[in-house]
Amino acid sequence: MTTTLAPPIPIGMAAVGSLGLLALSAGALESVVSPTIPLLERELDMSQSQGALLSIVLLITGALITPLAGRFGDRYGGKRVLIRLMAVVAVGGTVSALAPNLPVLLLGQVLQGAMVGALPLSFIVVRKNLPPGRSKVAIGVVSGLFVGGGMVGMLAAGPVAEKLSRHWMFALPTIAVIAATLLVHRLMPSDPPGTSHDTGIDWSGLLLLSGMLVTLMLVLALAPEAGSQPLVLAALVTLLAVFVVSWVYVERRAASPMIDLHLLARPAIWKACVLTFVICLGTSMAVYLVPQLFDERGEGYGFNAGATEIGFFLLPGAVAATLAGPLGGIGDRRFGSRTVVGTGVVIMTVSLVVLASVHTEVWHLVVGKALIALANGLCVTALMTSTATAVDAEDTGIATSLILVSRVLGYAVGGQLGGALLTAATPSGSNVAAESSYVTGFLIAGVVTSLALFVTRTMPKGVNA
Repeated sequence: MTTTLAPPIPIGMAAVGSLGLLALSAGALESVVSPTIPLLERELDMSQSQGALLSIVLLITGALITPLAGRFGDRYGGKRVLIRLMAVVAVGGTVSALAPNLPVLLLGQVLQGAMVGALPLSFIVVRKNLPPGRSKVAIGVVSGLFVGGGMVGMLAAGPVAEKLSRHWMFALPTIAVIAATLLVHRLMPSDPPGTSHDTGIDWSGLLLLSGMLVTLMLVLALAPEAGSQPLVLAALVTLLAVFVVSWVYVERRAASPMIDLHLLARPAIWKACVLTFVICLGTSMAVYLVPQLFDERGEGYGFNAGATEIGFFLLPGAVAATLAGPLGGIGDRRFGSRTVVGTGVVIMTVSLVVLASVHTEVWHLVVGKALIALANGLCVTALMTSTATAVDAEDTGIATSLILVSRVLGYAVGGQLGGALLTAATPSGSNVAAESSYVTGFLIAGVVTSLALFVTRTMPKGVNA
């Protein structure tokens, strides 16, 4: 039995713009922690391990929320779920802004993690209210503004925290999120719910995925100390394997799985997920290493830059990341995702390898970081738009959420690997990492990113992934 859906209500530039503003403000709120970890460690008397936990807890909760958000959006309507999700984000941002200590700040970050699920919900709304050609461009704009917002957050967080306080670096983007959510509520028409009447929630899959992600982060965090704690690391690796096998077993047999492995098995989907993970892993290592190298005080390397200077140096990357979204959507429509992704991978690989060899001037890092941000935005946007249009409309949310989970995992793993390299290369009693650790990090990121070309070659030449 089929259900006839009401024809979509055409939406104008103002409605798409409200989604873009929401993506921009959410991206800014998501990214304010990363560039201010040293400041937060000092003000909240945090250890480096606690700082690492703070930097990834939002990503972990985001990876858990995103598949559920996509599924609920497909089922009940993207706008309806989006507004409720952003209310949770606003509460989380407020808690983070008022947090007097680390436990309260962690709670705020857990709630803020819901923002990662906003993107697939935005894509559902756009897909249901625009024709395919225009929806690709609109998805590119929204995705690009989310990435650009993240770069703006990294740019502004340091100066705001230094000139005002750490409380305001959370408060300002939270206010923007609330304002943009109200605009979306007013300007965006409600999209019809999907035809599925299944109301089950895969709690077992959710719990197993939670355990898998937390264990993975612990393995990466303890990797530099493997020599002193080999048994602990081995136990965690074994536990991780158990979680992975159990999760796959449960998801394959669940009546309403949190992540549909049958959908994931489609070539268009799994290739996009693999490419997104690999590309974001390489990107996140650069995102972590470049600011650290700006701040470094080594002999003959590093620039001893403050938070405000680092933000200024990252500005070209913010601009490039913002432009990459629309360019990626347009490029995917005109040339196909294979061409766009392949071009982005080549640009990123070359930039990372060159940074490993040449990083003695500020402009080396500025240009390299901007090219990496541009390439990442092109790749992820093309993969997102091609995936969103490669499945049935009612599967848009869950399909794009798979890409976003892959993005989150790539960023989390890459950031942890970058931190592990610097930790392992920092002598006891010193806070200066060896230059070789930066060279190694950039090279590893470049090699990993280049592997994406093997998958890209198998993608169709047409406009769909």
